[in-house]
Amino acid sequence: MVRVEVCPLNDPLLKERTLTENVSAHGVRVLLQRMLQPFQEAMVTSSIEGVRAPARVVYCQRVGENKFAIGLEFSTRVDSWSKPY
Repeated sequence: MVRVEVCPLNDPLLKERTLTENVSAHGVRVLLQRMLQPFQEAMVTSSIEGVRAPARVVYCQRVGENKFAIGLEFSTRVDSWSKPY
């Protein structure tokens, strides 16, 4: 798990801090309190890891009241997240 901030590019005021459930060099799965639409663009940032990566929403699944599992695919490979955690 990695602490990240997810910010939809079309509404930067809706940024949300969360933890990843899965992380790889190609994408992440995060839990958010708001729904994002497939193909929506977002910025994933981890100041601790030194990562700032554009991504697009691959899927959004409701997993509870006001909780959504979001799959994000990075536009470019994030090499620092290619190592095992």
